[in-house]
Amino acid sequence: MAITNLNNTHLSATEANAAKDAVTQLETALAVIMVNLLAADRQKYGSINEQNKLLVNKIQDYHKSQPQLQTSQIDWDEFDKDHSSRILIEGLIARLESLLVKLNNAKILHDYDNYQAALVDYAYTNFMAGTGAAGYEIKLNDLKQFFNKTRPTGETAI
Repeated sequence: MAITNLNNTHLSATEANAAKDAVTQLETALAVIMVNLLAADRQKYGSINEQNKLLVNKIQDYHKSQPQLQTSQIDWDEFDKDHSSRILIEGLIARLESLLVKLNNAKILHDYDNYQAALVDYAYTNFMAGTGAAGYEIKLNDLKQFFNKTRPTGETAI
């Protein structure tokens, strides 16, 4: 017998609505900073690598600890805001990525449970169609499209 119900924890309607509302609130709160870059823009501006982040952080340290050594050609208020925003956004991204991993894990288990239940129902339908019970042959013929009779070499079913 297949292992089923690997994740039998579900959100209530109230919890699901609260989660959706929270995502909407997050989207609204972050809308002011959202930017839609084209692929060419992402390539052009890219992301600074770790070595360059160290440079930025070192400049920030000098800016804070020895401001007399900084150039007047930089808007240091904007530099501070950019730096603070980057740190905030980086933290939010890390938290959201962690949340995404956990949500994907939960989804994987629900998908697995659904697929196992579907296989059980298909096997039952196949059995009932063999007994001649009304309606099952039509259902079986409709479901057969999801099962290949032959598999490519080396491929196994899950």
